[in-house]
Amino acid sequence: MKKGAAPISLAGSQLGNTRHVCALFNSEEEEYRVLLPFIKDGFTCGDKAVHVVNPNQRDDHLQRLAAVGIDTAAAQRAGQLEILASTDAYLRDGRFDQDRMLQVFEQLASGNANHVFPLSRIVCRMDWAAERPTHVDELIEFESRVNDLWNRHDDAVICTYHLSRFSGDTVIDIMRTHPAVIVGGILQQNPFYVPPEQFLREVRERRSQRTIES
Repeated sequence: MKKGAAPISLAGSQLGNTRHVCALFNSEEEEYRVLLPFIKDGFTCGDKAVHVVNPNQRDDHLQRLAAVGIDTAAAQRAGQLEILASTDAYLRDGRFDQDRMLQVFEQLASGNANHVFPLSRIVCRMDWAAERPTHVDELIEFESRVNDLWNRHDDAVICTYHLSRFSGDTVIDIMRTHPAVIVGGILQQNPFYVPPEQFLREVRERRSQRTIES
């Protein structure tokens, strides 16, 4: 993270130096109500927009962007808007590879690494992880590891989780891997955040215990 980066307005507050955010929603309507102003502001500021959506969500997502005045066709032609299906982004070859995803996000960071745009505003829908317990385990570890990457960049990264798709224990772990959180539509610093070195040690101890018990 560069010093002196301009704050970014989001969900009734401002992102300062902490820009990896867990956003917990009860519905798509709540998600778009909270995030569309942040997304539109990014286009006004000339930032890169990277949106990772569910495979069947693309057309609806484009319509919602257009409804708030974003020229999605022009933005895609200019390279300012990039929309990826979550299964293509996270589950290439049908599996989730943490190291590959760290490389992908490093390439997307700070205006897609070509310095055409000041920074990237990345919004990722995380429903894909709910399909398999193994995905959830890997994702929780990844969400902790990726903090080291985002701490080196000014990008704003919003990971959106719909509460109906995940267990309570999973939601708690997800929160513990993000230094900022949106709950009830309001952004706040996350008092439950655990730094990667501590959280990853705990995760690996859990796995060892499960192996012993099995």
